[in-house]
Amino acid sequence: MAQDNEDIRSRIRTIADFPKPGIQFRDITTLLLDPEGLRLTVERMAEAVDGQVDLVAGIEARGFLFAAAVGYRLGTGVLLIRKDGKLPGATIAEDYALEYGTDRIAIHADACAPGARVLLVDDLIATGGTARAAVRLLRKAGAEVVQAAFVVDLPELGGADALRGDGIAVNALVGFEGH
Repeated sequence: MAQDNEDIRSRIRTIADFPKPGIQFRDITTLLLDPEGLRLTVERMAEAVDGQVDLVAGIEARGFLFAAAVGYRLGTGVLLIRKDGKLPGATIAEDYALEYGTDRIAIHADACAPGARVLLVDDLIATGGTARAAVRLLRKAGAEVVQAAFVVDLPELGGADALRGDGIAVNALVGFEGH
């Protein structure tokens, strides 16, 4: 379960009925605009890492922001997980299910050495579809995904629990009820 980080939670704006009625969109742009909020977020994400990691993997696109900052703080490299077709050169990819259809994410084939210890980072975990696909993709590349870190967890949607079921330790700074 997410820690009680009220100072971070208070900097995340909720927009009702976006992108469709009934959805409570958790908007991190207000957190990113706040220098102290951003600093606290990055520090706490980095402090929650258990053990040594070789790379921080960020999921496109907001995950890139936090992965780069956390990687800098931890002294690691940053691995980009992108939508398929966005990376030049040889890639490996993984498909995953969406509400209607499928999508595909990819990394460079040489992005990590076999056995690399990887921290997976994104801004938000909801159903976990993209994060679970990212774990499968990293494992396909030979990485050991040791932990996943998120700014926001929507626990009712079950994504963090699904990742835990896949053997991944999960940390989220704040949790919000609802969708």
